[in-house]
Amino acid sequence: MELEKSAKAPAAKGELRIVGFSGNLARPSRTRTLVQAVLDAASARGLGKTVAYDLFDAGPSFGQTPERAKAHPEVELILGAIQKADALVVGTAVYKGAYTGLFKHLFDLFDMTALARKPVIVTATGKAPQHASVIDYHLRPLFLFFDARVATRGLYALEPDFETPERLVPSFQARIDHTVDELAQLLQPATS
Repeated sequence: MELEKSAKAPAAKGELRIVGFSGNLARPSRTRTLVQAVLDAASARGLGKTVAYDLFDAGPSFGQTPERAKAHPEVELILGAIQKADALVVGTAVYKGAYTGLFKHLFDLFDMTALARKPVIVTATGKAPQHASVIDYHLRPLFLFFDARVATRGLYALEPDFETPERLVPSFQARIDHTVDELAQLLQPATS
């Protein structure tokens, strides 16, 4: 499977690894498209090697994974990639005003220090403009719990922001570019 090959291939020496994760079970999905668009923009800017996963990649046993030590290999592949990443781009569809339960379940499998200081871009897709608050009231606090460095600019996309489930409208690219600007800043080494 091509996805697994690229995920297992080590980044070139000094090249950063940016991992995307979409909390969707279906393909195609608007959420995966949004996450991938951010990864593509980061890659085009030369910020690092990128790879994307979604819940589909975790396989049918994922929902029955009570703890990381009991994770099946396909689940551990995703968990390991997220933990080893230099930065994350995460996304979820909004259901009942919050992130999906299985999206949250994946992050429940991490130790509370596993994502410390890791830059994270949060994204979400939904049908109602008022659900954009999922960025500030659900996703940002989740990653702040892990002491991750959550970007101030999240991305929320509505159905009209997509030409098809696999393609965003061209006008959305400016929003992605601004978010990738912030990711580039978060990836800069800290100076004293």
